[in-house]
Amino acid sequence: MAVDKAVLLISCLDQPGIIARVSNHLFRNHCNIITSDQHTDFEDGHFFWRIFLDSPALSITQLRTDLDKSMPELLPGLGLKWQLHDAARRDRLVLMVSKLPHCMMDLLSRHHVGELDAELVGVVSNHPELEPLVKPFKVAFTVIPITRDTKAKAEDHLLAHLNEVRADTVVLARYMQVLSGDFLTKWGKPLVNIHHSFLPAFAGARPYKQAHDRGVKLIGATAHYVTEELDAGPIIAQATTPVTHGDTVAELARIGKDVEVTVLAQAVRAHLQKRVLLHGNRTIVFD
Repeated sequence: MAVDKAVLLISCLDQPGIIARVSNHLFRNHCNIITSDQHTDFEDGHFFWRIFLDSPALSITQLRTDLDKSMPELLPGLGLKWQLHDAARRDRLVLMVSKLPHCMMDLLSRHHVGELDAELVGVVSNHPELEPLVKPFKVAFTVIPITRDTKAKAEDHLLAHLNEVRADTVVLARYMQVLSGDFLTKWGKPLVNIHHSFLPAFAGARPYKQAHDRGVKLIGATAHYVTEELDAGPIIAQATTPVTHGDTVAELARIGKDVEVTVLAQAVRAHLQKRVLLHGNRTIVFD
């Protein structure tokens, strides 16, 4: 008989007894904790906890109903935030891309071989050129052109499309358009972006050119959640690779592509597996 499994995420002010209280309550509901990861930020006194559990007695819906009532009683006055995710439910994922295919192709391939815990429900682009690359994966490809004059209308179209396919998460796999604050507010769900720089260095346009002009000896990539402030959202994953004074801007871009695909895949997996907790403009990412 299949047993329901779930991920419980908790963040709150730290105090003695949190683990005991919650663990005992889960035990009373006949839950079994499979893995448990926690972190305390000693600078501001916050506690973060990820629990992977199974629930043979209660369905996930029943357990969530119970926790709606019991969690505030278990941890009162601690600024509690919590989420319970059904492990059997896979996020409905949309990739967005412009003209550079490397990040999109990497994620399509990983999904094809079962490496991503998601249902890939579409690829959206502001250009048509990449459709032949997507077609063999049997994933819907939608073109939503965007210009400065049509930006508001295009974003309305994009929002309607994401709602139509019931997307949970959007990944900007080198989508080279800045989404407006109005769109982000209306969408209200996670967007993961890859920026081809080790943020906060070289934010904005042409980061490889900026890095070359500065003569850096390391270039990198940063995957982060999208916020209204450009390239300043909570960072999920980063990596760097060495370069030399002899590398041109084009060579930096070529070298950087390998880092981009690795970092974006790492961040997308962490997000889909519910291993990321937000804390202001920071993230706690459990292994």
